[in-house]
Amino acid sequence: MQIGDAPAHARPLLLVAAAALLDQSGRVLITQRPQNKAFGGLWEFPGGKVEPGEAPEQALARELKEELDLTVEPDALDPFAFASHAYPDFHLLMPLYVAASWRGEPKLDPNAAQAMKWVRAHELRDHAMPPADAVLVQRLIERNAA
Repeated sequence: MQIGDAPAHARPLLLVAAAALLDQSGRVLITQRPQNKAFGGLWEFPGGKVEPGEAPEQALARELKEELDLTVEPDALDPFAFASHAYPDFHLLMPLYVAASWRGEPKLDPNAAQAMKWVRAHELRDHAMPPADAVLVQRLIERNAA
């Protein structure tokens, strides 16, 4: 097999960028997925799919504007950690960026999320999240413990 060849049973790769938005007291913003979507009702870090030809930082800035009406400059996004997780139908690769500066107040788009809340890093474990987020939650907890 040569580099780039994938077995027929390989899952498609889905690239999603997410943000750990930190407020002045160090809390993280999480959003709850709509019930009618995959993983409905679970909590997650805001973000979304990276479109073809788009850098992850650009995609994340776009998604934060669309979903929360926040203006985040791509250079204000600090790469922090990433998740790589095999779901049954796809393989998710998700870089998580930390951002502590943006313009605007978060306003929920009901098509993107049904709720949002600010939580301390250690409280993230109290919220049901997709399996891929477990490693990201652990990294944020470790960051705040240091």
